[in-house]
Amino acid sequence: MTEQVQNTAKDLEELAERAGRELEDAPALEILRWAADTFGPRFCVTSSMEDAVVAHLASRVLPGVDVVFLDTGYHFPETIGTRDAVAAVMDVNVITLTPRQTVAEQDAEYGPKLHDRDPDLCCALRKVKPLEEGLRGYDAWATGLRRDESPTRAGTPVVGWDPKRAKVKVSPIARWTQADVDAYVDEHGVLTNPLLMDGYASVGCAPCTRRVLEGEDARAGRWAGRAKTECGLHG
Repeated sequence: MTEQVQNTAKDLEELAERAGRELEDAPALEILRWAADTFGPRFCVTSSMEDAVVAHLASRVLPGVDVVFLDTGYHFPETIGTRDAVAAVMDVNVITLTPRQTVAEQDAEYGPKLHDRDPDLCCALRKVKPLEEGLRGYDAWATGLRRDESPTRAGTPVVGWDPKRAKVKVSPIARWTQADVDAYVDEHGVLTNPLLMDGYASVGCAPCTRRVLEGEDARAGRWAGRAKTECGLHG
């Protein structure tokens, strides 16, 4: 351990703010090495299985790292296949989280196609709440957020504080571009979701994701036609 962490929210918040400043210009591997050294088994990676870049990076500094995946019940088959492939071939421990209710149970309580009528509630039930419960055993979590993905993500720190969950939030590739991601995937043969080769620039739940059009940003295919741009996991 490079630093002894006291597991209080105040200590973790101060640690996150300091690390965010000190690691702003650091390579992704160095950021993840700091997280692994600081938090050890109380650090995990979250992945939507759009690609396995951050999981691959983290496995290089913390072999067997927990990779948390939210199975909303609405994923494309390709996304589930990517998760299974990552679990089979990478030195990580894939943990699948599921919502309290199945899709059928949710339909029975709220009516069918809640994602069309109230996508914020659907995301809260099938993503936000399960992640909050799944992260309880960790002090820090890593995401694949990048500043170039959309205006709402332009200010993403490489290490920041997640006040809703009282955890350190690590975004090691925040400063990367899509070209950086592509180069890393090519160099290391990293698994990616096949839908990325089929016109999808960002892969979420099937009912709320479409292919992007030329000139659109990577997040334009998510909740298209709505003001909604985030599921609630990241703000």
